[in-house]
Amino acid sequence: MNLPNKLTLFRVILIPFFVVCLYLSEATWNEGWLYGSLIIFIVASLTDLFDGKIARKYNLVTNFGKFMDPLADKLLVSAALICFVEMELLPAWFVLIIISREFIISGFRLVASDSGVVIAASMWGKVKTTFQMVMIVLLLLPWCFMIGSIDLFFVLQEFFKWGSLLLTIISLIDYLYKNKGVMLEGGM
Repeated sequence: MNLPNKLTLFRVILIPFFVVCLYLSEATWNEGWLYGSLIIFIVASLTDLFDGKIARKYNLVTNFGKFMDPLADKLLVSAALICFVEMELLPAWFVLIIISREFIISGFRLVASDSGVVIAASMWGKVKTTFQMVMIVLLLLPWCFMIGSIDLFFVLQEFFKWGSLLLTIISLIDYLYKNKGVMLEGGM
């Protein structure tokens, strides 16, 4: 197994540790657990950055990596978002839209692969993922930065939260529009 695939597997292995730390932070009201979950999430997110760069730079792209890398990303982000519903940091409808998009695109890619078509990640999808990961980091931070009566940290959280939702919808429309021929190919 090559290094990029090991990094991808490591990201998947970190997910339960992230979730446990997050729940322990809620159960014990201990910020140490919260910062632990934050560190685990950041490390897991960085493995996403490095596994792809290493795979492309050293020509280590594998079918396993093509399958597992996006799946690992979806699992990590979905785990955080579902925890945030429980923690009342995000409404369920918000998370449902984001996770539904992931199921739709995954299904779309599956249909495309049956036709021998590979649907690469788009620029919109990459920006969406970046926004989601930054949003998760910001929601994990229990900070406050007041200027007058305005909490600028809250404003930043809201910007990335609503930006993530908007980019989720835009990237879904972009994927469906650019690849509509894949769905129409076999007839409806």
